[in-house]
Amino acid sequence: MKQIYLGFLLLITLTSYSQQAYYTNGQNNVDFTLTGQNMYNALQLKISNNTNTDTYTYGDVRDDFKIMDLDPTNSSNVLLIYGFNNTLSCTSGQTDRRIRDKDDFGGNNCDYNREHIFARSNANPGMGSASNSFTGIVADPHNLRASDVQRNGARGSKKFGAGTGNSGDVGSGDWYPGDEWRGDVARTMMYMYVRYGDRCLPNLNGSGATEPFTDMLQIYLEWNADDPVSDIENNRNNHLEGVYGNRNPFVDNPYLAKTIWGGTPEPEDTWNILNVNVLDFKSVFNISPNPARNRVNVTISNNQETRIEIYDVLGKRVFIRKVNESLPIDISSLKTGLYIFKFIQKDKSQIKRLIIK
Repeated sequence: MKQIYLGFLLLITLTSYSQQAYYTNGQNNVDFTLTGQNMYNALQLKISNNTNTDTYTYGDVRDDFKIMDLDPTNSSNVLLIYGFNNTLSCTSGQTDRRIRDKDDFGGNNCDYNREHIFARSNANPGMGSASNSFTGIVADPHNLRASDVQRNGARGSKKFGAGTGNSGDVGSGDWYPGDEWRGDVARTMMYMYVRYGDRCLPNLNGSGATEPFTDMLQIYLEWNADDPVSDIENNRNNHLEGVYGNRNPFVDNPYLAKTIWGGTPEPEDTWNILNVNVLDFKSVFNISPNPARNRVNVTISNNQETRIEIYDVLGKRVFIRKVNESLPIDISSLKTGLYIFKFIQKDKSQIKRLIIK
């Protein structure tokens, strides 16, 4: 069994705390103990009711590309999805460029434009045309990436399919986004499915088997795990929360995909709170209710002396006590949010999480 030690668990950065705060502060807070359809519904409510969909237009993203898709190694350039050649110069027919001058937005060869990762015509019903004044699904910037004009045209509305190496056509007329971009694509597809429901079913824009008992494509779950979140994805997410009002949950924490749809391999739990594995004696301890308010009941089934420690998400210990029996614990002094319980008996320990509402 994979072991996670408390010292590692509590190395949660201020960045991840800020990400979590989006989901646990304000309206439509998300209970991170949910799984499956319940977690899907909670995230859908959160990201659908916190957007500037009526004011954010398709034309606005042209300027946002210069911020959210900025090349982290050169602030004069933007990164182009599906690209893999880091040569800046370009002539007609060279569609493989990964970088482009950020001011070269347009419709000519060697320009870049807006690529809909979930193709407009693949949605059901489709997203329609993309006039600069349009708002709503066609203008959702979480689904828009900077792309070489010609390579954007080469992808067209082809569904994503399995492949390796650089981007391009694969069997049965599908499109592989490239090793560097497959995780970005998968997390965008997950966002679109949660945000817009069956209108953006994963198989409308991708090929292959679905995970048993769910609608999520296995290939997207694999890409989400195999290609970790990049700095550019985090940069985009932070910027878009500010201008658009919501975030992509699967960029913030890829493990959320597993809590909803399952699948293998194991994605990263960015916050180190969703995939808390028991180090030993799996069923000895329990805390209820969860979420809780004012008081939480701690159950210790073997009645051995136990040290209970409680930590907030910044790693600060806010409670410590030795007990040898089940008992209620007063948590009325703790603020709303996520907390980590650590139970220690001799040289063994177990970690659980608690939401205080």
